[in-house]
Amino acid sequence: MNTASIPTTRGVSDENKGMLLGLAGVAIFSLTLPFTRMAVAELDAVFVAMARAVAAALLSAAWLLWKRAPLPRGRQIAPLLMVGAGCVIGFPLLTSLAMRSLPASHGAVLVGVLPLATALISALRGHERPSFGFWAMALLGSALVAGFALRQSGGSLHLADLAVFAAVLCAGAGYAEGGRLSQEMGGEQVIAWGLVLSLPVAAPIAVWQAWAHAPQLAAAGWQAWGGFAYTCVFSMFIGFFFWYRGMALGGVARVGQVQLVQPFLTLIGAALLLGETLQTEHILFALAVILVVGAGKRMKVGR
Repeated sequence: MNTASIPTTRGVSDENKGMLLGLAGVAIFSLTLPFTRMAVAELDAVFVAMARAVAAALLSAAWLLWKRAPLPRGRQIAPLLMVGAGCVIGFPLLTSLAMRSLPASHGAVLVGVLPLATALISALRGHERPSFGFWAMALLGSALVAGFALRQSGGSLHLADLAVFAAVLCAGAGYAEGGRLSQEMGGEQVIAWGLVLSLPVAAPIAVWQAWAHAPQLAAAGWQAWGGFAYTCVFSMFIGFFFWYRGMALGGVARVGQVQLVQPFLTLIGAALLLGETLQTEHILFALAVILVVGAGKRMKVGR
């Protein structure tokens, strides 16, 4: 069965196709923090994280049935569980908790170290061998993002900051395993099965939180539920179709570098959706990071 259901452009190399698909996924993911902050302003953070996983898992189950996708083979289960633990449970839960006290714009720049985490975990797992030049560009881009985060927070990090960094490690592990597995299963099946396998954990917690916070949920307005709906459908489902397909074509480490522009797309989203200030410094930082991404794309990555 052909699992590459996302169309790509003829005459373009697989690497460039992967970069374009990865960029589409990043554009979708870039609005996750603003919409999450919108949701947790009125809804319980744990409910938001677990219920969005359940909703996306149900969408995935319907898609798998429609495609008549085969069951994962035994050796594919462990990587799929890593995808579920990192991308479906860990990252949403930790960022939802952090967004209760952090502005989306602040959290966005912290998430900027995600490409380095993805490449590091992929290299440690032996999937790819980035060159020295690639690592130099990855470190430079991450240093720019980390320096920006420290500058914005007055030179110190808080517990919510640490929660975001932990979320980055969770997502990096899920991206690295999912990106490699996408080369044999297809990106759509990887995230779909990762979501479905997370249901035994996410569903009971979501039901418990819904019962415990029923009055709060009933009183929440359309903005909170709208933010929640975006994270269910786009952040947890559609975005991954583009993202994992992109990594399957272009490689985990190289396509992962596209994420360096995600914090600045998030800054724009936070300004438009939440009214957070978009400063000239943000724009200049975005330009610097984009230049680093372009340089990193030229560096050799062994696969």
